[in-house]
Amino acid sequence: MLNYLWIVMMAGGILFAAFHGTMGEVTESFISSSTEAVNLCIFMLGVIGVWNGMMEIAVKSGLMKKIASAMHPFIHWLFPEIPAHHKANEYIAANMAANMLGLSWAATPAGLKAMKELKGLHGGERASDMMCAFLVLNISSLQLIPINMIAYRSQYGSINPSAVVLPAIFATMISTLAGIIFIKIVEFMKYRKKRRKKRRKLL
Repeated sequence: MLNYLWIVMMAGGILFAAFHGTMGEVTESFISSSTEAVNLCIFMLGVIGVWNGMMEIAVKSGLMKKIASAMHPFIHWLFPEIPAHHKANEYIAANMAANMLGLSWAATPAGLKAMKELKGLHGGERASDMMCAFLVLNISSLQLIPINMIAYRSQYGSINPSAVVLPAIFATMISTLAGIIFIKIVEFMKYRKKRRKKRRKLL
């Protein structure tokens, strides 16, 4: 659906420019924008390479296992059905750590692996409660250091690229808290539903 929306917007813009005789400006903007996009990709490639490398070093050195161990009480509280030493805990911890640093592209591989492990625990084709809860938490993603945004602002000549740090922390803290509250409300409602079913069976 989004692809169709982009096609309609672009076609509408071109037709509007053709009708008003400004196709030259449209062509010029296409060329300048494509050049700018390539330059931004080259700039971000270095940032992505460095932080992806750091994450890989953390995994290979065993640091991520220590982080997963330190985060286990919080992860277990959010996902009580995951066994204590299951591989999913490590991937969830890696995903959270990458999101906290604002490295969404580094968090994605860990998130996919975590989903695969959670699916293995649950089985079946439908998403389990744990998978849905992890998705909510991943989307809300608390960010302590929004590296992506800082890099973008630096690329476009911002005087103070790190000025977004505090607003980002505040905004993502609220979104993460809302996600956790939602997860726990759903968990509580399902728990009550199970208790009611047990009572009906006893009666």
